[in-house]
Amino acid sequence: MPAIAYQYPPEIAALREAITGFIRAEVIPRHEKHRALFEDPHKAYDESGLRSAAHRALIDEVRAASAEAGFFNLAVPEDLGGAGMGMTAYFAAWERIFHECGFRYTLAHHMISHWAKGPSPLLRRMTPELRAEVMPGLLAGRTSMCFALSEPGAGSDAAAIKTRAVRDGAGWRITGTKIWTTNSPYADYVCVFAVTDPERAAARKGGISCFLVPTDAPGFKVERLVYMFGHSHTDEALLSFEDVYVEPRQLIGDLDRGFEAAMLGVALGRVYNIARAVGTARWALELSVEYAKVRETFGRPLAERQGVMFPLAEAAMQVHAAHLMALNVVQLLDAGHRAHKELSMAKAYCCKVGLAVVDRAIQTHGAMGLTNEMGLADALVAMRKINIADGTAEIMHHVVAKELLAGNTDL
Repeated sequence: MPAIAYQYPPEIAALREAITGFIRAEVIPRHEKHRALFEDPHKAYDESGLRSAAHRALIDEVRAASAEAGFFNLAVPEDLGGAGMGMTAYFAAWERIFHECGFRYTLAHHMISHWAKGPSPLLRRMTPELRAEVMPGLLAGRTSMCFALSEPGAGSDAAAIKTRAVRDGAGWRITGTKIWTTNSPYADYVCVFAVTDPERAAARKGGISCFLVPTDAPGFKVERLVYMFGHSHTDEALLSFEDVYVEPRQLIGDLDRGFEAAMLGVALGRVYNIARAVGTARWALELSVEYAKVRETFGRPLAERQGVMFPLAEAAMQVHAAHLMALNVVQLLDAGHRAHKELSMAKAYCCKVGLAVVDRAIQTHGAMGLTNEMGLADALVAMRKINIADGTAEIMHHVVAKELLAGNTDL
């Protein structure tokens, strides 16, 4: 008997099964063959903290194989060359990946185009010249990009960015600093947001534009890597732009209206993080239940101890609620609804549940839960991170409260 009354449409259900097959054929065998690489950070990353050549080669292989199989671009709009399957499919695919793999088989995390790293609706309003230049490589998984919005003084308040794009002939020159830019040490392009009309930006009435910049452009620099959670490796960086020249063909969308693209990107990020949270929580909970059945202490399996099983039962209730919230909001989005309140509620709740359930899974496993081979410690870091990324829990609560006060009290 299914736990959830809603059933995916046949094409999405088939997609999820095909993803499982791909994981078993292309992802897990690579992990098993290169187990030492994935369990030892000294092999997976070089001295600077970047992925080793062997690690990057495996990611490239999976990304290319996924593009060939038709998974990589499933949520990319059709007019950009993708399958255009929408938010429900985007959630369903990512949720299946994290449910199947968690943080044990991490190569699977590269098999679908991430909204900020590869082709996505964010690029829909590119100029024809730019589309011809960049889309073939992005669609094939040969190249990648990054999303440069946040700055040292502008995180949750993204409209407060200080990076400037000043007119220079027909184009602009960009100067400023960006931070928390995921994938930037590896990206071929950076999607950068800059103030093009300071007066409108100060009044929060536009004035911000979006440009796509090659990372080999003169004046662009990965200033330094940003190491997090005590790790010696990272994919976050501080970026600097020093009079980086961009031409009109590199403008994405309308001049002075780039903030709309930024908010679309953030919305996509929230759906992605919701899927990660729900899928990872299901994975961690199932690992815990199976472990409780076989791990014995003082002559009895953990499964016979209320102190172990009652917290797992509570976790199951939370995961079920999170799953229902997630399915609801992606259907609202696909139906064309703004769903600002519902997306904020789902992002805050699902991410909180993901963190709590992984923490409970580690506690259930004891010392085994802290080992690299389980992947639970990496999952804990990721779940802690997504309670901040793409809108903190506090910002999500602020949005919900604002919607309620405006009369949007349907629940």
